[in-house]
Amino acid sequence: MLSKLDTALSQQGITKERFYKALDKFGESGLLIELLRAQGLPLHEHQGKFIYKTAIQSIAHGKFCIMDIETNGSKPLRGDTIIELGAVMYQDGHIIDTFESFVWCDKIPYVISELTGISLENTLNAPSLKKVMYDFKHFLGDAVFVAHDVRFDYKFTSAMMERVGLEPLANRKLCTFELAQRTIPSHRYGLKYLNEILHLHHEADHHRALSDAITALELMKISLKKLPKRVSTVEDLIRFSKEAARIPKPLNENIEKESEEKEKNLENRA
Repeated sequence: MLSKLDTALSQQGITKERFYKALDKFGESGLLIELLRAQGLPLHEHQGKFIYKTAIQSIAHGKFCIMDIETNGSKPLRGDTIIELGAVMYQDGHIIDTFESFVWCDKIPYVISELTGISLENTLNAPSLKKVMYDFKHFLGDAVFVAHDVRFDYKFTSAMMERVGLEPLANRKLCTFELAQRTIPSHRYGLKYLNEILHLHHEADHHRALSDAITALELMKISLKKLPKRVSTVEDLIRFSKEAARIPKPLNENIEKESEEKEKNLENRA
C-alpha cells in the first residue's frame, strides 16, 4: 500500500494532506493509519508531516528487536512452521528485554533435530503457534526487525502471523549479514563463522534461536562501531546496510586455505 510513499516516509516525510489523500483510495484513512501502526510500521507525526520514527531517531536511541527462528522446514506456504523463536530487545546500548519459546509442533525431520538439537519432546508440550505469535507481536511492537539473513526470518515470521489470523508484519527491517558485509572484512559471513573469528558469544549454541539472536546482536554492535559519521539515524543505518559498498575480502584468503589444508594433512597423518 505504501510502496510508492516509502522513500519519502523514510527521509523527508509527507504532508498530512498528501498522506491522507493517498490512503483515501484504500478506505477510511484514520483506521488505516491505526492498522498500519498495529502491523509495526513506525508512523510518526512530526512538524505537520507523517514520517517514519526511524528517520528522525538516532541509532543510539533506536529500538531494535534482534531475533532468530528455528523451523521444521523452509516453506511456510506448504505447512512448515516455527519450532523455536528467540529475541532480544536492544536500545540505548542495553538489552532491555528478551523473548524465548518453543512452539507446538508434531513433526520435526530428523535432519532438523540433528542440526538444532530440538526434538518432539521440546515441542509437544510447548505453547501453540497462535499464542507465541500473539506474544511475540506484542513484544516486537514497532521496533526494527533485525536478523542474520533477515529476508528469510521476516518472511517466515510474517507468514506465521497471517496463519494465526494476524496482519502481516510492516516493521522496518535490518540484516546483520548485509551490515557485516559493509563493515567487517571477512572471507565468509555465516553467523557461526563470524562468531568463531570474532569471539562474539562465548557460550553460543549454534542453531538455537535465542543464542543466535544474542550472537547477531554482538555482531551488530561491532558493525555499529565501524559506521561512517554520516550514518546517524536508524533509517541511515538501514539504507547503509543495503546500499553501501561491500568491504573487500582480506588478501590472505589463499594463506588461510593453505593453513586449513596443512591442518587437514596433519590430522590425516595422525
